[in-house]
Amino acid sequence: MEHKSQPASPPNIKPRVIIHGGAGNITPASLPPVLYQQYRYSLLTILNKTDAYMRTPLSTLSPTLPSALSTACYAVTLLEDNPLFNSGHGAVFTRDGLNELEASVMVSRGFAKRTVAVTGLRRVRNPILLAQRMLEHGDQDILGPRSGLDIPSAQGHTLLHGPTAEELAVRYGLDMVEPGYFFTQKRWDDHVRGLERERAGRGAAGWAADEYLPQGTCGAVALDAEGVVCCATSTGGLTNKLTGRIGDTPCVGTGFWAEEWMERGDPTGVLGQRQGPAVLLSDGLRGLMADCLPSPLLYMPMWTGKEDLTTTRSIALSGTGNGDSFLRTAACRTVGARARFGVESADVALNRVAGPGGELQRSAGDRWGQVGEGEGGMIGIECVVVRDEEGEVVDTRSNILQGLNCGGMFRAWFDEDGVAWVRIWRECDDDLQVHPHEKKHLEFSAR
Repeated sequence: MEHKSQPASPPNIKPRVIIHGGAGNITPASLPPVLYQQYRYSLLTILNKTDAYMRTPLSTLSPTLPSALSTACYAVTLLEDNPLFNSGHGAVFTRDGLNELEASVMVSRGFAKRTVAVTGLRRVRNPILLAQRMLEHGDQDILGPRSGLDIPSAQGHTLLHGPTAEELAVRYGLDMVEPGYFFTQKRWDDHVRGLERERAGRGAAGWAADEYLPQGTCGAVALDAEGVVCCATSTGGLTNKLTGRIGDTPCVGTGFWAEEWMERGDPTGVLGQRQGPAVLLSDGLRGLMADCLPSPLLYMPMWTGKEDLTTTRSIALSGTGNGDSFLRTAACRTVGARARFGVESADVALNRVAGPGGELQRSAGDRWGQVGEGEGGMIGIECVVVRDEEGEVVDTRSNILQGLNCGGMFRAWFDEDGVAWVRIWRECDDDLQVHPHEKKHLEFSAR
């Protein structure tokens, strides 16, 4: 089957976004009521501001909406500026009492590099903006003239560390701050208390059974009207990590992933499963066809409509939790590979990796539940565009993805009906719904 380079009709895709603010040993006991309400209010405020941003045209002269990259990065800057979350102003401390920040972005298509990450930052106010600028400059870095390159530039590099990355931030005109900007008393107290607990032989410096010590990240995943998905992730890393430690957030395929691919038919959707009426087989035919059909008890004739379908699937994921476990399992890329090569729905693939009993949890072995190893969760978006043999769009759909194996994960999203959801734990009893008619009140109270 020959695919047309220019589809006959563009997809009609509704922009969407989901955010997260970390995962780990988050229990009702670890969140006093006041702090619990602060997290819920902050998540809703950030979600609502991001929703307004992604639905506002870029100018009064054009109806073009912000890209998935811009939307995801905008959401993460709000998380970075909020001291409740482990990124930017609110990042955890290393064992030496320093803040070392990491960030990454990845898009399903549209940029030569597709992904960029930074690590070891101590002076960039919003690390996610540095990753965004490096991705946007990537086409020039890669495809520009081979001589006279404007140094410093990111060249063809995907991952930059420390002073080199910060020199680029200065060149790009990003806000630079003194290291003290990242200090918060809460994170400092966690740092000191963790080291004291370790010295007293009462546990690890970066994880405790009776409290939530951040070991996760902040992130956002966005889908735009062009069908591009983007993940943006930012973190201070593990509480009391070694200075110089690099986690999963800047490592491609471990703490984040985004890609797009083509499939014949619509193997994960209703069009691929659309069939004629069921035919019950007689006892005689059951034995005859037992070797031919997966389930010989029921034969479903093929759908008699247009069968020459082509599906474009895309997925973007942002992980949070014990980053070293994400590194060992290449967690986010594993989800993408299961969805793409195993032809699973992205939701099934995600939960087989990040859900209870999944790859992340199994990677901890008998150490599960002792030092935080294997704990984590993911958020994401899957987008599907189905076309017939003429290139006409016959179906579009998108799915919000989420899964976790630990006590909780701070996350918020809008469903297809415009209802806002905030959830912290796996159970449903903490759901917060804000219906569309309530959004005006929320917008006012968030100012």
